[in-house]
Amino acid sequence: MIEQFVREGWVHVPGAFTTAAAARCRALLRAELLRTEGVDLDDPAGWTAPVLRVAGMGDAAFAASADTPALHAAFDALVGPGRWRPRTGMGTFPVRFPVPGAPGDDGWHVESSFAGPDGGPRLSVDSRGRSLLMLFLYSDVGPDDAPTLLRSGSHHEVARLLAPYGTAGADWLPFCAEAVRATAGCPEVAATGRAGDVHLVHPFVVHRAQAMSPAARRPRVIAQPPLEPASEPAFDLLAGTAPAERVVRVALG
Repeated sequence: MIEQFVREGWVHVPGAFTTAAAARCRALLRAELLRTEGVDLDDPAGWTAPVLRVAGMGDAAFAASADTPALHAAFDALVGPGRWRPRTGMGTFPVRFPVPGAPGDDGWHVESSFAGPDGGPRLSVDSRGRSLLMLFLYSDVGPDDAPTLLRSGSHHEVARLLAPYGTAGADWLPFCAEAVRATAGCPEVAATGRAGDVHLVHPFVVHRAQAMSPAARRPRVIAQPPLEPASEPAFDLLAGTAPAERVVRVALG
């Protein structure tokens, strides 16, 4: 797991939480979308938008889905014991539907992780605010189900690009354009899996959403929260030995 994460920037954790837990969470999201949007995940007649977003869910079932031995072990292995903050909720949820139309959120990018002095989104080489990007699969996600696309290995180049900006970080949108151009040659990997799987992704990996195929039969339900550091910044670039920060230190030489 560690070697793949260092090399490719992501690792797939099958069965990180149970399929029964995933079903409970889907039921809660179904109720939330019925309440807020009037859309039923089980009724195709109401599927008119390619994507609907739920900002966050604080129900205990969602916190429990991130509080499992498999995930704790993976967090410790990649970020370091005692260096990550347990999840108390879950979000955001981009719920995608197999209907025509551009989703409008499918551009290549890296995640921002903190707000700058002007309130605008930023990211920094020491990854203030984010230890990992996580993709929680609450439904099965096959090739037709709009799996997130990852530019495998792009975190190495993104680390090098971020270095000149120092700990103050870079403005998110202009930096995304720079990172996307620089990593265009990286191979693309689709984050597929079964309900209950989780993909743990280095925060510097370039990635994007995509529209669902019309061949898909049901909405796709995932969450994409950060794993937050127990203290700031996430990465110790002078002496850190956890894989998530070590790969940055190596990239910077």
